[in-house]
Amino acid sequence: MSSTVSDSTNETTWGRVDETLTVYVREADGERAVGQYPDGTAEEALAYFERKYADLAGQISLLEQRIARGTAAADVADTVARLREQLVEPAAVGDLAALRERIAKLDGKAHELTEKQQAEREAAKQEAVAKREAIVVEAERLAAQPESSVRWKETGQAFEQLFTDWQAAQRGGPQVPKSQADALWKRFRAARQQFDTARRAHFAQLDATNKDVKQRKERIIAAAEALAPKGIDGISAYRSLLDEWKAAGRASRKLDDQLWARFKAAGDVLYAAKAAEVAQTNEEYSANLVAKEELLGEAEALLQVTDRVAARKRLTEFQIRWDEIGRVPRESVRAVESRLRAIEDHVKQLEDEHWRKSNPETKARSEGLRGQLEASISELEAEIAAAESAGDAKAKSAAEEKLSTQRSWLAALGD
Repeated sequence: MSSTVSDSTNETTWGRVDETLTVYVREADGERAVGQYPDGTAEEALAYFERKYADLAGQISLLEQRIARGTAAADVADTVARLREQLVEPAAVGDLAALRERIAKLDGKAHELTEKQQAEREAAKQEAVAKREAIVVEAERLAAQPESSVRWKETGQAFEQLFTDWQAAQRGGPQVPKSQADALWKRFRAARQQFDTARRAHFAQLDATNKDVKQRKERIIAAAEALAPKGIDGISAYRSLLDEWKAAGRASRKLDDQLWARFKAAGDVLYAAKAAEVAQTNEEYSANLVAKEELLGEAEALLQVTDRVAARKRLTEFQIRWDEIGRVPRESVRAVESRLRAIEDHVKQLEDEHWRKSNPETKARSEGLRGQLEASISELEAEIAAAESAGDAKAKSAAEEKLSTQRSWLAALGD
């Protein structure tokens, strides 16, 4: 803050210059010499110390703005104390009381801001610790998985990502106390080493298993390939080798697939020989099928024959011819056999019916029943005649109904 210098007195509202170019500042308890400016005019001398005042005022204004925005540095309380000390007897000309009052107001605000910043820094520090703790806990969880459930590739990638997250937190996050950071890193490193050790042991065991399984299966493959000259006769031995193959265990998927392809190729040679034989046999059997179908067309006429003796004779002739024709293709066996069986069932039914009627025991029972029915029918006829004479329509109707039923039973017994 500056004022115009009076030409007569060489003074302003807040200060003056004497004849020796000594500058004084006015305060509530009087004036105080702040310095000399020997190589200039009185006006220049006052202006110099007014600029000193303006510099102090500028520092205070800047600090006020930063505190109001909450962007002041962490040592804001120290800055306030330094300015307060500079304002005790500053070499400056201006309203020093106003500056001291502004600094006094900033003192409380600075402490509040410092406490707030400290709380924020502590919260950020705790968050950073929690973030690293979460990384460590996840690493320990991954390392503690049972070997049977570990997915090695995915878990290895997960550890790489956790390490990247750790580095990012270390570079960009708030500083974590060294003791805590070291303890967390030690846990993370131990978890990663535990996983790496388990992975190396797993794949070492896998390599050993692969080697053992490969040796056993290559011996089986050699035995299977040696069966090729036997053709179809080697299939039984190949099936036994297949049982050995299943009992030999499994190697890695890629290796096992390669070994299986070789073993299957050896089997394909045998089954190709069998397929060729079956094809040749089916060609021969196809002619038999045509012959049997023609024979069935002829034999199915027996389904209309009711003479059991003639039917049996003809059926026997057909069966002999049937056997002489020989086999048919496997896929046609059921169809032709079912047609022949229908004819055989018909002839058997004729014979069973004859036996039922001619069986002495059955015949005796039938004749005994016939006599009973004939006697009962005679009685019913007499009842009907009596009811008719008596004019009893109801009794006549009941007797006629019984008579009709018993006559049908008698007819069923036959001659």
